[in-house]
Amino acid sequence: MANSSDVVLHVKDCTYFHFPNGTEHGLIVPIPQPYAIARDWLGMEHPPIWLHDWQITKFMVTELFVAVLMLAVFLILARRIVQGGPPKGRFWNFFEALLIFTRDKIARPAMGKRDADRFMPYIWTIFFFILFCNLVSLLPWMGSPTGALGCTGALALIAFVVCIGAGIGRFGAIGYLFNQVPDMELPLVLAVFLKPMILAIELFGLVVKHFVLAVRLLANMFAGHLVMAVMVGFIVQSAGLMVWYGVMPASIFGAVALNLLELFVAFLQAYIFTFLSALFIGMAIHKH
Repeated sequence: MANSSDVVLHVKDCTYFHFPNGTEHGLIVPIPQPYAIARDWLGMEHPPIWLHDWQITKFMVTELFVAVLMLAVFLILARRIVQGGPPKGRFWNFFEALLIFTRDKIARPAMGKRDADRFMPYIWTIFFFILFCNLVSLLPWMGSPTGALGCTGALALIAFVVCIGAGIGRFGAIGYLFNQVPDMELPLVLAVFLKPMILAIELFGLVVKHFVLAVRLLANMFAGHLVMAVMVGFIVQSAGLMVWYGVMPASIFGAVALNLLELFVAFLQAYIFTFLSALFIGMAIHKH
């Protein structure tokens, strides 16, 4: 049975994987670290000192696993589509339906058909990366990368760079800045003061919107997994007491219900992040 301190292991990044196996502390599998690999596996007597601070964590391994899984799925799917055959099987129909959904219900309404098709590689990649991370995190030993600011912050930063790059690519750097200020017929005296203020507010709002994009995904995934972990932790805390016979089935039922809710949230949060990213790009490439 797991120790009560292990309740938050699922939502905490670390340098090992924790596999429940019925023992008191479970099975701890450490992740090989670069310094140890250089010293023990490569035979380097004095590895570079900077390798001390470079750690490979559980979330990093999970994200790499998700990337490989996406390549395995979509390289096969792309080959099937190029061959021109109809989709066969529920598995491949499921992914093609999601691809069409993100194109027709997310990207094109936000950016327009012509512009949306240019950004579809990014839109598809971001949607399925978040979705796969959310789904993989439902496995108790994998952890939740989208529940960490490092992951969601990087995704939001990429969205920010794509948004700014799209706007500059369409209007140029100066034109993009001018596009942040709505067209207003103002007297010169007012325009001199108001338009720079509006520009500063719009640029600040652009940064805030992408910061909130990261925090929204982080908060939803972290909170959901933490509540589920705490609910299962009730079983640990009541072990050996008479109330365990009532707490155990109630906690299991609640955990199953929350797991089903998290399955829905996995799709919902991938949709929300992708839709807002597409919306911000659409705002950047069209005049206000």
